[in-house]
Amino acid sequence: MKVVARRGDSLWYYSQLFGLPLQLISDSNPNTSSDSEPLKTGQEIAIPGFIQIDYEVERADTIQTIAQKLNLSSDGMVLMNQDKDIANIKAGDVLQLPCRMTQNIVHTKKRYDYQSMAQDINKLKEIYPFIQCTSIGQSVMGKPLHHIQIGKGKKKVHWNGSFHANEWITSAVVMNLINDYLRCLTNFTPLRGLPCLPLYNQSALSIVPMVNPDGVDLVLNGAPSETSFKELVEEINQDRPDFTAWKANIRGIDLNKHFPANWKIEKIRKEEKVPSPRDYPGDMPLTEPEALAMASLAERENFDKVIAVHTQGEEFYWGYEGHEPVESELIAKEFERVSTYKSVRYVDSHAGFKDWYIQEYKKPGFTLELGRGINPLPLSQYNTIYQKTLGIFLASLYT
Repeated sequence: MKVVARRGDSLWYYSQLFGLPLQLISDSNPNTSSDSEPLKTGQEIAIPGFIQIDYEVERADTIQTIAQKLNLSSDGMVLMNQDKDIANIKAGDVLQLPCRMTQNIVHTKKRYDYQSMAQDINKLKEIYPFIQCTSIGQSVMGKPLHHIQIGKGKKKVHWNGSFHANEWITSAVVMNLINDYLRCLTNFTPLRGLPCLPLYNQSALSIVPMVNPDGVDLVLNGAPSETSFKELVEEINQDRPDFTAWKANIRGIDLNKHFPANWKIEKIRKEEKVPSPRDYPGDMPLTEPEALAMASLAERENFDKVIAVHTQGEEFYWGYEGHEPVESELIAKEFERVSTYKSVRYVDSHAGFKDWYIQEYKKPGFTLELGRGINPLPLSQYNTIYQKTLGIFLASLYT
């Protein structure tokens, strides 16, 4: 929601008027000079966590009675209706009123494809303008690889989802985590009993919710309409019309077998020697734009820990070839405690994003395997999966 500053208004005053953390209003308006000094008259100011709604004045309504009825500040109403003679309203007049967002706008208990995610990101950016939404690159088919950043702290934590196409439920879970976190920040509401503003101030959260958008859309929506890609995936899938088992990117390369961490071992032992729906590590590591974008992001941002979200198994992996630091074990114990997922130090697998990150940076890296069953997991598991992942999400910000 946006308002137009009046003479004498300040960001501090708006934080009091709308009951918001001053930090979030300040971060939503980076071009303002001071939190406490008067704003420039006529300057447009973003108010996070609110939307504007229309209200039709009823008979006998006054500013005071409307404010009391809707639990609003009368001056907030005046601020939003500067073009009206608000002291002399009459039945039938339409006022603009602030409405605090107390419910999530992201609805993820559905087949969550790239378009659903992109639309939700746009809505989140509009309502919570203190977040930063950028792109770290493009998929093979040219879809932007969306990157969301939240928080101002020194501790840099990264999450990602949908490295594997038929694990698209991980993108839904990650987007739900983001929305819950943002809603609680702007409402002074604890999340799983934890106040969120301290987490915002101590951690800088980075999220790529869908690493493999082309693959996710293939699994959920079928072969693409573009002739060249349609022919490619049909050939790789041996003309089978069902793509639900597809893990790879659109060119048949498994993005989580594609990083330079003992990549040659995976290349030799995998049965797939040509592009395939799953497990083919490519002819060389980091040839695919999605994997290259993720490697470049990690190199540029120098994260303190990374969490890659996959399915299935209700366990998580946190070691690689002895390169993991001592603190990884302490974090793993906390992740296990808050989620009941099984902590596994080593697994016979190489060339994954987590493997490469630990090998290169000697920092904590984790691969979460959400839920149980056969991928893609059914949405009937969503609530259980989400609650267990929420504990790990919060622990990743405070550990």
